[in-house]
Amino acid sequence: MTQLLKTWLSWSSGKDSAWALHQLKRDPNVELLGLFTTVNRSAERVAIHGVREALLQAQANSLGLPLVVIDLPFPCSNEDYQACMAHFHQQACDAGIQALAFGDLFLEDVRDYRLKTLEGTGLTPLFPLWGLDTAKLAQTMVQQGLKATIACVQSDKLEAQWLGRAFDQTLLDTLPEGIDPCGEFGEFHTFAWDGPDFSYPIAVTLGEQVQREGARFIDLLPAEE
Repeated sequence: MTQLLKTWLSWSSGKDSAWALHQLKRDPNVELLGLFTTVNRSAERVAIHGVREALLQAQANSLGLPLVVIDLPFPCSNEDYQACMAHFHQQACDAGIQALAFGDLFLEDVRDYRLKTLEGTGLTPLFPLWGLDTAKLAQTMVQQGLKATIACVQSDKLEAQWLGRAFDQTLLDTLPEGIDPCGEFGEFHTFAWDGPDFSYPIAVTLGEQVQREGARFIDLLPAEE
């Protein structure tokens, strides 16, 4: 019997991570055992998407997987980041993890960076979505029931009116020309709140908008707040 590859998935809180999870759970060679996310410790939010840590944990609870939070200082230098990740890689190895998976689609420089970072760690990098056509992938996500909300937009690519919109067929039909349907160039980021692998949806309400470092965010709040 082939031994399953014990794997943790990089979890951004967005749709691509959710779909990478969907693929991994159906891979007969992979045993998905948990999620990991970098969090800005001072803000208690996902480092890139700006999503609250409480919502991150709510996702993990609905997915039925443990969440490993990698605390990043703010500001975070490259040296700080590398030290935090080196500690995490050792933590993964100590836990018996053999592979780390990522939801990257086609950005070669990002993939190369991950490969370089994992060299010598003993951890195998997995890219379950790599090379997929993003237009077809976006359609598949929507048609198979993945639900997500736009949480962040790149200010020079999309206007603030796109914040808080559902990632659905209407959005895909109306995205401006030149915007990747999956936002792979950073045009937008999402918060996945339901889908094929969620036990129950994560209810959120829309809060205030904030402009920061070339991006605009909308604060997603747990509905009970």
